[in-house]
Amino acid sequence: MAREQRKLAAILAADVVGYSRLMGRDESGTLARLREHRKERLDPALARYGGRLVKLTGDGALVEFASAVDALSAAIEFQQAVAHLNRNLSEGEQIVFRVGLHLGDLIVDGDDLYGDGVNIAARLEAEAPPGGVIVSRAVREAVEGRLKARLHALGELTLKNIERPIRAFRVEWKEGDWQTAAPTIQSSRPAIASSPALALPDKPSIAVLPFQNMSGDPEQEYFADGMVEDITTAIARLPWLFVIARNSSFAYKGKSPDVRQVGRELGVRYVLEGSVRKAGNRVRITGQLIDATNGTHIWADRIDGSLDDIFELHDQVASSVVGAIEPRLRHSEIERAARKPISSLDVYDLYLRALSQFHQLTAEGHREAIQLLRRALALDPESALAASLAGWIRTLQAVQGWVAHTNQEVVEDVRLARLAIERGKDNPDVLWMAGYTVLHLAGEHSIGSAAIDRALVLNPNCAHAWMVSGWVHCFRNRPEPAIEAINRAIRLSPLDPLGYMFTDVLALAHLVAQRYDAALECINRSLSEQPRFLPALRIKVALCGHLGLTKESEAWVSRLLDLHPGLTIRDFEAFASTFFSPEMRAHYVEGLRKAGLPDA
Repeated sequence: MAREQRKLAAILAADVVGYSRLMGRDESGTLARLREHRKERLDPALARYGGRLVKLTGDGALVEFASAVDALSAAIEFQQAVAHLNRNLSEGEQIVFRVGLHLGDLIVDGDDLYGDGVNIAARLEAEAPPGGVIVSRAVREAVEGRLKARLHALGELTLKNIERPIRAFRVEWKEGDWQTAAPTIQSSRPAIASSPALALPDKPSIAVLPFQNMSGDPEQEYFADGMVEDITTAIARLPWLFVIARNSSFAYKGKSPDVRQVGRELGVRYVLEGSVRKAGNRVRITGQLIDATNGTHIWADRIDGSLDDIFELHDQVASSVVGAIEPRLRHSEIERAARKPISSLDVYDLYLRALSQFHQLTAEGHREAIQLLRRALALDPESALAASLAGWIRTLQAVQGWVAHTNQEVVEDVRLARLAIERGKDNPDVLWMAGYTVLHLAGEHSIGSAAIDRALVLNPNCAHAWMVSGWVHCFRNRPEPAIEAINRAIRLSPLDPLGYMFTDVLALAHLVAQRYDAALECINRSLSEQPRFLPALRIKVALCGHLGLTKESEAWVSRLLDLHPGLTIRDFEAFASTFFSPEMRAHYVEGLRKAGLPDA
């Protein structure tokens, strides 16, 4: 079975203290008591909190949870149930467990799990005291203020076979706050079905819950509430999202609701929650994005800042949160669309599948994406989103050398991009994609630039609009505004799937400014992330030429021609004439010629 990547699952690792000693003393009795613990204490805890038993390892267990809150709740109840039983047993009959918890990325291979997330949980478990629980910082940030438990810092632990030190915390709880023996699968939480569920809207939906004020200062409530308002406003600028109004979300202020219940009551697929902690003039904001349909964590992070300028900090946090969660939301939506049967795909699902094919950056993937978008436009000829993505993909096909500028289908997609600009004048994603298409493929600089500028007015947090804005500045021989634009894009979306394009733009800007060493560093980063991106290869060749790197020039020209057979200086000049300024084109071509790209 193929492996896949799973984001931010909570992993619980547990084993028996002194297992070898117990087995040597009474093997059959120890195994019988272990089976009893699993049936009477572990299984009920997992059932209550949605844990999936991945595997048993002799004296240990590996369990996956959708959320860190569920994982720690199950761990506490299990340890408490075991401790309650041990009070009535002699020392020789007692079995004591250690538990470690971590929240992180995983590799899924069939029913098994691998990766750092598993390894860290297992190593933390080995550090836990008998009957205790140790968690990583990621778990602590996800659960802080949401459970009746205290987490005591242990500092940074050096764990076996883990390259970096892991900041760990010991968990302490009061027995009266938690259940003990519980051979039952009835949930201790409010029933999720207690309120009628609202139907999910046609497009992705999200609610931003009030952030918890962890400062112990009621005066900071206004700061936390203002932060949520700014984040909600920023997210509402994403036209493909249905965002619940502030008044509805703030009905949960002062409560700790189950996010699945929130999803049902508000009719949303995603919930963003977080907390604010103030210490002196510093403030720490933590946030986590959760799929409310199943409780799975999609994203979690923290942002530190200074209270010198509250409004500037609000803007910074809102931009950072939106920039971080937008690609995660898109990825989650693409995965959801991929699971739907072909027969039930609607226009938006077809758009998402096309986006997934586009990100593969292969000729076959791009052809499949165009076919999916043709189906979408057959269902809805007025779909500006489908039309603009088709144009954006055609542009990439052209720069990759997979289609010619004069291809009749390219001409048709440019026509659709023009229409998309008219129909989607309030959709920033439509505007930046369609604007770049008409500028790049048809040379309509004023129309294309105006569309991109409007996209940035509508959504200043759109990293991809800043990216294409950077390209446009480069084409106009304006490197400094280009660098400013692309740095904004990187800051908004530091882990973007199009990150290789971000560094390509940065390299091009330094090439325009004749800062060749800086350009070389950027283009090497781009190519290391995506070695098949032809614009980056062309920049690499031009830089080798300008820097007089003879041996490197020969190797990189050969690699360029492998991916774009028959490419010549004349071909490139004809291709670049629609979007490069004459000065920029001449400087670029000079580098290609010095590197040895054939003239004709």
